[in-house]
Amino acid sequence: MSRLQTTDGLTEEQHELIKLVREFVDEQILPVATELEHKDEYPTQIVEGMKEMGIFGLMIPEEYGGLGESLLTYALVVEEIARGWMSVSGIINTHFIVAYMLLQHGTEEQKQRYLPRMATGEVRGAFSMSEPGLGSDVAAIRTKAVRGEEGGWTIDGQKMWLTNGGSSNLVAVLVRTDLGESTSPYKNMTTFLVEKESGFGETAQGVTVPGKIDKMGYKGVDTTELVFQGHRTTDAQVLGGVPGRGFYQMMDGVEVGRVNVAARACGLSRRAFELGIAYSQQRETFGKKIAEHQGILFRLADMATKVEASHQMMVKAARLKDAGQRNDLEAGMAKYLAAENCADVVEQSFRIHGGYGYSKEYEIERLYREAPMLLIGEGTAEIQKMIIGRRLLEDYKAR
Repeated sequence: MSRLQTTDGLTEEQHELIKLVREFVDEQILPVATELEHKDEYPTQIVEGMKEMGIFGLMIPEEYGGLGESLLTYALVVEEIARGWMSVSGIINTHFIVAYMLLQHGTEEQKQRYLPRMATGEVRGAFSMSEPGLGSDVAAIRTKAVRGEEGGWTIDGQKMWLTNGGSSNLVAVLVRTDLGESTSPYKNMTTFLVEKESGFGETAQGVTVPGKIDKMGYKGVDTTELVFQGHRTTDAQVLGGVPGRGFYQMMDGVEVGRVNVAARACGLSRRAFELGIAYSQQRETFGKKIAEHQGILFRLADMATKVEASHQMMVKAARLKDAGQRNDLEAGMAKYLAAENCADVVEQSFRIHGGYGYSKEYEIERLYREAPMLLIGEGTAEIQKMIIGRRLLEDYKAR
């Protein structure tokens, strides 16, 4: 274990789990990640391995068939997986958020229906807020559910940027439900649990997944649109059973998701550091290893410091949530810091590699295309700074 992987205060069971995941990453993910990424091929065998390890049920309580682990344990596992291939961590990230939302806000019937099968990976989750005409402006959502005269709901609209949109068979979807009970757009939103078949095309009555969105990086995992045309559903599929609470349910899910994104950035930046420091001790210029040049030493010192700072901020945010304390400030800080540091560390490693970093034969080329996604996932840097700034004004009121 390197110094940049240590976390004090873990139990023996946590250490053993993280060690097991690290070995899985080294043996099953790293050897195939770049090849699969270049082919944009879904990592089926890797996913099956994660199912066998129980990773899909890591934070689901034992009473529902999961391992009942903490957010910190989950984040450290995600960090290891992202070190191997960031796309794989995305496969479990959205699944984890849906399971968390069900656990925190679902009815007991919904928990019993979905969580045991989510723990095994039989049911795979995705969640959806964004739409083609909006980014961070959640209040502008247009996809709408209308209550029928004889009960039930009909959903129409178009959603965008669903990770696991094709491979999932359960999607938590935030839509507008204007029931006339409030003028606030945030209280006129509802989260529906939409069941569908995995795959593309019409995956359920009135539910279509057009196909994968072609992306610069973050390949392998499917990112899709989701189109609703007269999709009929029932009150039983309203998360928590009561309409109008969807915005707050989604924000709770995104909050823990920000810890997850921070963990993914930590893993990706750690891998970039590993590649950079290894290459610097192999490559020679002017009669010595480039690691012996002062300029490269400065880069390595800067990279390692940023990796460690991001890791510690992520750990703090997770521990606060595990302790039942409010952590939106720390989660925003962790996501912002880790994503920005990740982009910088990856670029510095890319620079250390010189011209070879531009070659697809070298792993750093893949990381260089993957890092930008973390700058926008679960809220851009500007959104994080808005959250951080508002929370700081709450904590430091002028006297």
